[in-house]
Amino acid sequence: MACDPKITNRLKRAEGQIRGILKMMDDDKSCQETMVQLMAVRSSLDKVMGLVVAENIRHCLDENGNVSNDKIEEALKMIAKL
Repeated sequence: MACDPKITNRLKRAEGQIRGILKMMDDDKSCQETMVQLMAVRSSLDKVMGLVVAENIRHCLDENGNVSNDKIEEALKMIAKL
């Protein structure tokens, strides 16, 4: 799957957030401050997963908007893993 620039940008942002969290831990920032940032990263990754699933569903459709049962099952399995 080719990576959509939106997905790439979100992942790079999450990577930066994780580096920031590591620095916060090295600097002995409070647990509360660190948890806020961890929740932000989790939310960001949840959004990335949604974009990936949406892109997969778009690829499941043919040019007429039709979709095969196999492709529906593939998309549903991906969604169920979320």
